[in-house]
Amino acid sequence: MFVGRRADLPDGTPASWQMPQGGIDGDEEPAAAVFRELKEEIGTDAATILAEHPDWLTYDLPPDIAQSAFRGRYRGQRQKWFALRFLGADSDIVLDHDPHPEFVDWRWAALHELPDLAVAFKRPVYESVAAAFARFAVAS
Repeated sequence: MFVGRRADLPDGTPASWQMPQGGIDGDEEPAAAVFRELKEEIGTDAATILAEHPDWLTYDLPPDIAQSAFRGRYRGQRQKWFALRFLGADSDIVLDHDPHPEFVDWRWAALHELPDLAVAFKRPVYESVAAAFARFAVAS
């Protein structure tokens, strides 16, 4: 699984790794948003959708984070997750494609690692994603 180290957190911050994610614009379909966000966040959309999580998943931001990082504008997120197969080469991944990069580093991680890489308030989402997409995990 692709995971990126968030650009807005200091190096060495625990749970600073996450999978790409982003917003859905206006009347944009979730599957179309996946490819737009991939291009914005990792510089490539060379992938194909394998499956869609059956549910919309949500998390709430801890009040101190919501207040300090987002000035109280956001309380959490409602997300639609997809399993993708990457069709490109590692060299296609360009983290500074966007002028405001989301990630400063990236790596491939085993699916079972995902919940432990996530910040505590996102962990239940990552557990649900890992369970739903376990059939796509590559044995290592």
